[in-house]
Amino acid sequence: MKKKITKITLIVALALSSVISVGYVDNYFEISKNLDIFATLFRELNTYYVDDSDPGKLMKTGIDAMLESLDPYTNYIPESNIEDYKLMTTGQYGGIGALIQKQGDFVIISEPYEGFGAFKAGLRAGDKLIEIDGKSVKGKNTEEIREVLLGQPGSVVNLKIERPGTKEPFVSKVTREEVKIKDVPYFSVIQDSVGYIKLTGFTESASKEVKNALNSLLEQKVTSLILDLRGNGGGLLSEAVNIVNFFVPKGSDVVSTKGKIKEWDKTYKALNDPIDIKIPLVVLIDEGSASASEIVSGTLQDYDRAVILGNQSFGKGLVQSVRPLSYNSKLKVTVAKYYTPSGRCIQKLDYSHREKDGKVNVVADSMIREFKTIHSKRPVFDGKGVTPDVSVEKTELSNISAILISKNLIF
Repeated sequence: MKKKITKITLIVALALSSVISVGYVDNYFEISKNLDIFATLFRELNTYYVDDSDPGKLMKTGIDAMLESLDPYTNYIPESNIEDYKLMTTGQYGGIGALIQKQGDFVIISEPYEGFGAFKAGLRAGDKLIEIDGKSVKGKNTEEIREVLLGQPGSVVNLKIERPGTKEPFVSKVTREEVKIKDVPYFSVIQDSVGYIKLTGFTESASKEVKNALNSLLEQKVTSLILDLRGNGGGLLSEAVNIVNFFVPKGSDVVSTKGKIKEWDKTYKALNDPIDIKIPLVVLIDEGSASASEIVSGTLQDYDRAVILGNQSFGKGLVQSVRPLSYNSKLKVTVAKYYTPSGRCIQKLDYSHREKDGKVNVVADSMIREFKTIHSKRPVFDGKGVTPDVSVEKTELSNISAILISKNLIF
């Protein structure tokens, strides 16, 4: 009998291993086959197409179209765009230090950052860029202009400017600098001993800036705190974990991630002693609060640690990792979904089930699940971002205000 059981076990094991092996081989063959088809197609196209083609542009178009079929957060970063990657993670870049925007056929300076190259050279909001280093930039978009303005710190760029109220254009020499955009551009004590911190991003210095602002406010004897995450599109997950840690006990679960690969099944905990676990806290969110902002607001809501006030958040519950590729390029790829301590994922759009026309739908109401906060057991829901505890009606703009903004006359 024992011999028979051993034989049956062996047969089952062999059957399972053959199924797994066949599945692996089939998948490997499918990948190899399609890579071969793509390589031969690319070679034939470059050899026989009637007009001259740019192999680099063709490949970039192919890669971008392939990744676009997945989700908007999975992107190819060529070596030429590495400054964008640096800005995304560190908030630093080499450039003139100014925001720009399109207006008609030209690009204008919408905001020079105080203390950096454009500001030092006397550029103002509303200045129109006519030429850069003697070349006309008429018809160029903001991305094309931005690539020219970025560059090695210490290098000089000559900008021909047309300024409202001046008769003739003039040339301004601007020295590029290492620009660091602050994650906390402003904090203060407002009325009745209420502290206020504005957090605009989650680069690698975000938690340090929030910590400095929070300690400064506590030294000024604030008795309650507002953390403003409106319009904050997110950033590094680790920085979101650190910021939550300031307000919850050491050892608390902050966020967990789950992916296809086991290495992305992780739980991130508060590793340090908190700064203040009792101060009354309000977190402001809106439809522009996404990703790391939703980790902070959703987790503090789950622990009943903060009152969330504002409008429904964006609903991005996807985690990206940056993978190195050849020739100094990189792939930013979605590797997991994140879950707040109550167990909810706030991802709003279902990219895995597209319509035939490519349209992406929101998570169906029938799929929305109820969860409970950790302490008071209040109901919270997944699938559509973070729902505020206190909703605020949006203020509608007057017609004249809407027109001024739509024509970029207010910036």
